[in-house]
Amino acid sequence: MHQEVWNNCLRVFKDNLESGTYKAFFEPIKPISVKQNILTIEVPSLFFYEFIEEHYIDLLKTTIRKELGPDAKLEYSVPVGASSVSKKNTVLPSSNGKQNLTNKPVQMPAEMSSIRNPFVIPGLKKLQIDPQLNPEYSFTNFVEGECNRLARSAGLAIAQNLGGTSFNPLFLYGESGLGKTHLAQAIGIMVKEQQPENTVLYVNANKFKTQFTDAIRKNETNNFLHFYQCIDLLIIDDVQEFIGKDATQRMFFEIFNHLHQRGKQLVLTSDKAPVELQGLIDKRLLSRFKWGLSTEIQAPGYATRLAILKQRAYRDGIELPQNVLEYVAKNIVNNVRELEGVLIGLLAQATLNKKSITLELAQETIEKLIKHTKQELTVDYILQVVGDYFHIGEDNILSNTRKREIVQARQVAMYFSKQLTKNSLKSIGMQIGKKDHATVLHAYRTVNNLMDTDKHFKQQIEELEAKLTLS
Repeated sequence: MHQEVWNNCLRVFKDNLESGTYKAFFEPIKPISVKQNILTIEVPSLFFYEFIEEHYIDLLKTTIRKELGPDAKLEYSVPVGASSVSKKNTVLPSSNGKQNLTNKPVQMPAEMSSIRNPFVIPGLKKLQIDPQLNPEYSFTNFVEGECNRLARSAGLAIAQNLGGTSFNPLFLYGESGLGKTHLAQAIGIMVKEQQPENTVLYVNANKFKTQFTDAIRKNETNNFLHFYQCIDLLIIDDVQEFIGKDATQRMFFEIFNHLHQRGKQLVLTSDKAPVELQGLIDKRLLSRFKWGLSTEIQAPGYATRLAILKQRAYRDGIELPQNVLEYVAKNIVNNVRELEGVLIGLLAQATLNKKSITLELAQETIEKLIKHTKQELTVDYILQVVGDYFHIGEDNILSNTRKREIVQARQVAMYFSKQLTKNSLKSIGMQIGKKDHATVLHAYRTVNNLMDTDKHFKQQIEELEAKLTLS
């Protein structure tokens, strides 16, 4: 009977889940028995059980109650040797919101044979693994500017004294395309060059999650854990991808603790500051992200953008006129990735059409890019639009003058920068007169309050918003 009940359930799961999910997490489950409306199923491991409970308990509850009635209960059996826990009883919440508890022990199958660790080769003191680093992402190719100076200095200190600084973890955050991945990998590259005996690994959070899911499916979570605990420098990119992945967070928490307690280095990157990662259910993990140094990589200023273009052109063996470099640096302000993309586009245009790289070609290339790509608003652009509207020069807005009309224009620029961009308050303040985050917050509140009391000012704000959002 238990096989028939489970087969009926599987048909429902198959209809409601993606094929890969169904095959990975439901096909391996084995029904053991049905007794007094209690369905017992065997899962390969405790982590497997936790993953299903976190993501699919509602589907299980609805389906099993349909088969066995409203008082149905579910018990999991975890084979001895598959985890440190020999049995795991779980329950389905009842329709009145209370849990139906059962203390009935589950008969366990014979102990499973041990699984050979697929990661660690016996007899080797150190793991010989590919660190997954891009050789182009070196410190030599990383252009320093005010936007990244603290982050670069910390990264260099870590690379030169692995495990010997207080920057552990080093948490790099900022918008996409600003060089977080480049800097994180540069640390790994220098460590491998100067201390090749150390084990270094770069991995994206999504790949880490996929590896962990695969380890659960293959009943190799212990091997997965032991592998990551052997790393001397672990670089995890885009840790915001752990949000909503509760089992993955718990596994990474174990790895983080183990490495940190043994003086191993962690470098983490994110598009959000640690305080903004509120979707992390494990607060212990969030607190650990704040242990070392958290530093923002900001959008590069004009001088840094120009230096990046010159270095990239030199590396690629391209000779570009100074006016072309200046035009590109002035008009492409979002991130480093776009700057390099325009440079590649110019080279392609010149090569395919047998044209010289001129200012006119640069203007044409950038115009096409802007026309076909929805551009994200930047603080630089907002400053330009606000300055033009109030007939105040950008230099005056960025100055320390306390003239009423200039202070108000500065506050309006801060207001729209907070309202219409993804920049942090700290980043906005640094870009608008090198103010602190409290000044930006005060400006935002001042503009909001003034809009409530001054109709003419409110109309100006609405006109400016139309110019900015329709551009």
